[in-house]
Amino acid sequence: MRIVAKQALLPTGWAQDVAVEITEGRIGVIGTGQDHTVDVLLPAPVNLHSHAFQRAMAGLTEFRTSGQDSFWTWRTLMYRFLDHLTPDDVEAIAAQVMVEMAEAGYAAVAEFHYLHHGLGGQTYSDLAEMAGRIAAASCDTGLGLTLLPVLYERGGCDGRALQGGQLRFGNDINRFLDLHQAAAGHLTRPDDRIGVAPHSLRAVRPESLAHLPKGPIHIHVAEQLAEVAEVQAHMGARPVEWVLDHGADADWCLIHATQMTAQETENLAKSGAVAGLCPITEANLGDGIFDGARYLAAQGAFGIGSDSNIRISLSEEIRMLEYSQRLGMKARAVLADATPVGGRSVGRVIFDGMVKGGAQAAGRQSGAIAVGQWADLLALDASGPDMAGRKGDRVLDTFAFAGDDRMVSDLWSAGRHIVSQGRHIARDAVRQRFARVMARLAEAL
Repeated sequence: MRIVAKQALLPTGWAQDVAVEITEGRIGVIGTGQDHTVDVLLPAPVNLHSHAFQRAMAGLTEFRTSGQDSFWTWRTLMYRFLDHLTPDDVEAIAAQVMVEMAEAGYAAVAEFHYLHHGLGGQTYSDLAEMAGRIAAASCDTGLGLTLLPVLYERGGCDGRALQGGQLRFGNDINRFLDLHQAAAGHLTRPDDRIGVAPHSLRAVRPESLAHLPKGPIHIHVAEQLAEVAEVQAHMGARPVEWVLDHGADADWCLIHATQMTAQETENLAKSGAVAGLCPITEANLGDGIFDGARYLAAQGAFGIGSDSNIRISLSEEIRMLEYSQRLGMKARAVLADATPVGGRSVGRVIFDGMVKGGAQAAGRQSGAIAVGQWADLLALDASGPDMAGRKGDRVLDTFAFAGDDRMVSDLWSAGRHIVSQGRHIARDAVRQRFARVMARLAEAL
């Protein structure tokens, strides 16, 4: 296939009348030609952090519980919700999530997958049964996948046993390594990747980190003040400080990191690791505001994920990231280039950062419209009045701050054309299956 774009964002900047040829899922010759015409062509980002099953909880946790509601009360409700999920449910929910991600503009997802077992921690005959359901949903929808099986060993830094819903996550390091190997066997496409996710310093014994398989490593870190205090009390250092002191590098992605000191922020940027930001979920859970201005000034790598999937929207994640900075600093255009003349706009800075950092975090050869990269491509429709006459960075700013994901016209994942005219090719069948699951869960909850 050859795609012809009126405007395209290339590694060298914006260009007009660009033709991109796709060969065996990768970007081939970039030049001129005629075939599938789009208005604006962009490298499509990776959604670097998702818990697919939580999509089915959206809208169910917005009531006050006793006392002050928080992340921790939300987590209790999530554990109760887990009691009702079967492998078939998880596959149907994951497929719906992936359709919504593709229609929002994501070409791939790094799935932080920790729902491994049945009720009470009962293992399936295939240890990686649930991981296989995530892989099946990815194949059914065509979305790219970096599967991140989660190691979850304990209930806290004090070593307390897992209980309740946590039992569905739990493995010691030896059984986890077996599960990880079995999960890899479910990945069948050339662009599929597998990594690993030690859940958090709360949930993983430090000595187990030395036995993790090779590949991308993602970890929840410093999301909540109570988490920071617990790690510091038991391990003698704040979580970001501890992870960086113990070798986190460009293979690592530190998810959230909303509770960092200025020094930790700068040290994370210098480490080469990726900061995994989830602005909509972090706002929903009251996690706090990432120190974006300081981090970008130190040239830190970052990407964006949808985490709890309460709302799957690429444009809104970009908007929320910048707006949180504005609210915190009482300023405008906080993340735009500091260069007074000729610098990149807010939308461009965030978009450039997230496509590069997301690809790094997922271990995926993507993130740019360049020969040899996977053809992860996003097309925007510029026919509406908001886009009239808009060129260059103003296209991204209009998409993020004046428009929404309805501007997404087409999406390719490793050359698979899975969104056309704004609709995923499997939307109707996936949605019907998801609706049946949601109806059953409504009766059970």
